[in-house]
Amino acid sequence: MDLITKKIIHLQHIKGMTWKRIYLLLKQDPSLQSLYQLPPSKLQHLLKISPTLASNLYHQLQSTNIDLFLEEYSKKQIDFIPIYDENYPALLKTIHQPPWGLYCMGDKKLLKNNKNLAIVGSRRGNEYGKKAIHFIVQRLVHHHFQIVSGLAKGIDTFAHNATIMNKGKTIAVIGGGFYHLYPTENRQLAKKITEEHVLISEYAPIMKPEKWHFPARNRIISGLSVGTILVQAGEKSGSLITANHALEQGRDVFVLPGSIFDPLSKGGHQLINEGATLVPSIDDLLEQLY
Repeated sequence: MDLITKKIIHLQHIKGMTWKRIYLLLKQDPSLQSLYQLPPSKLQHLLKISPTLASNLYHQLQSTNIDLFLEEYSKKQIDFIPIYDENYPALLKTIHQPPWGLYCMGDKKLLKNNKNLAIVGSRRGNEYGKKAIHFIVQRLVHHHFQIVSGLAKGIDTFAHNATIMNKGKTIAVIGGGFYHLYPTENRQLAKKITEEHVLISEYAPIMKPEKWHFPARNRIISGLSVGTILVQAGEKSGSLITANHALEQGRDVFVLPGSIFDPLSKGGHQLINEGATLVPSIDDLLEQLY
């Protein structure tokens, strides 16, 4: 492993070291050659942070033994793909604030394939959503699309399971580190994905999921994909964030229509009203994709 990759991994193990702060450090020193020589006062100036936070980041940086973590990750077959690596997903590299690197468990070769579609929706997805996803995924897998989702309850779980059942390939993007899988009831699904598919995160394995991680995670789901399919979402569903990321990234957004009497249809119908593509059938979806 080259030194800059090791230093980026080190920075990602520091609590409070955000994407923007890593960016500012790289902007000042692209090789991070002077990283360990930066005193708190310099960190404060470079990162535009308080003296207390600068001191905290400095002490974490000096006291964290990254070699121990790297040795542990190697034993657990956790890979890290930095943004400048040839195996880093090409589509993801083009988005606003792409992850500095991806931690991976499973078949990382799947990340080289750009023929990905994201399927997102409510954690409260019901039987209609489950059946619709199974029907759609069956055809998408036949056309060699990989399915990307976020391992959450409801629609995400349906999407991963439908892909596995139809012998396709799925990519699960999580909002925390591998040591803190969320939700806990999806641990077995996550294990299955690491065995035959791929589980990824921009967060170091030791990092616990935080509320703000999930909206950030959503940009990766859409960023990996040529299009995002929304299946069941309420007016304030987090999956609408993923759809908006996709639109900002210049990717297609498709919405599966639902009943006008179902609250889980409101978010999708709102997106259709704003210009997202209505998907009345799988044939229409495939026609749009090709």
